[in-house]
Order: sequence, then C-alpha cells, then structure tokens
Amino acid sequence: MPELFTARLRLRPLHDDDLDALARLNADPEVMRYIGDGSVRTREETAAGLARMRAEWEERGHGMFAVEVRESGEFAGWTGTTVPHFLPEVLPAVEIGWRFDRGHWGRGLATEAARAVLGHAFDAVGLERVVSICHAHNGASEAVMRKLGMRRERETVVPGHGAPVRVYAITREAYGV
Repeated sequence: MPELFTARLRLRPLHDDDLDALARLNADPEVMRYIGDGSVRTREETAAGLARMRAEWEERGHGMFAVEVRESGEFAGWTGTTVPHFLPEVLPAVEIGWRFDRGHWGRGLATEAARAVLGHAFDAVGLERVVSICHAHNGASEAVMRKLGMRRERETVVPGHGAPVRVYAITREAYGV
C-alpha cells in the first residue's frame, strides 16, 4: 500500500493502531452529523469499519488512507476511495470521501488530502471517473468537491435512511491526469 505526501500531510495505510483515533473521530456528534443517518459510532462499529477499510486495499487495490500532519505526526482523519454501496443508483462507481477531526477543520486539509488521493486514483490506480457524495446540508464537503473540480450530477436520497444527498463527479480527463 502506498504512502502519499503533500506539503503539510502524510497519507499512509490505516493500521490497527489507528482504532483509538478513529473511535474518537466517530464518537464526535458534530463530525458525524452528516454521515449516514447522523449517528455516532461505537468503538466496536469503528473496529469493524477499520477492518473493512483495510480489506478494501486487498480486494480492490485502492482504499482509505490515514491522514497525518507531517509537522507533528498527529492523526487528523482519513481520506480515500471506496465503492458507495449505500447508494445503488450511482453504481458502478468509486467514491472519494474524507472525515477529519474538528480540530483540523477550516484549514484546507481535506482538499489537500483529497487532491492527492484523486491524483493517485487516476494515475496509479487507473480509474476513469470518481464520484463524491455528501449530505445536502454539508456545505463544507460540497466546497471541497468544487475545489477539486468536481461537478454536481444529481440530488437524491439514500435508500437506507432517506437522507438527502448530492452526488458530484469528475473524470480523469477533467482532472488533467
């Protein structure tokens, strides 16, 4: 599994040692406000999610990265690619997503990390198109999508819980790889 570096960040494979940081992230109601049905996740749910994220690398050759601040080594969150099974109407597709600790919001880290992952997805993985899906009221994530050059394709609802979402997409050609 590769590591990616940006001016301020190190993106590395997720490890079992990341469970505590991920559990804190997933237990924060403000962080989870626009994720799924808005519920926080238990440590056990987070552990299961971490196992799934790690397995995706083996199954697909791409997946989620832990995001660390290079200067301090601090865990800031995660970003990466996955298949958005929760929204069957967009399949087949690969989605880019991110989740950051509140202490790292508003500094452009999500955009910086996602830009590195998109480059990797198009260049190293060879994807032709990537989508991103956010809750219709999540203006911060929508702003990241626009900064990445993604274009809004549709608004819909998630079948499992009825949350309104917006689907953005970008092609390899539009990204310029």
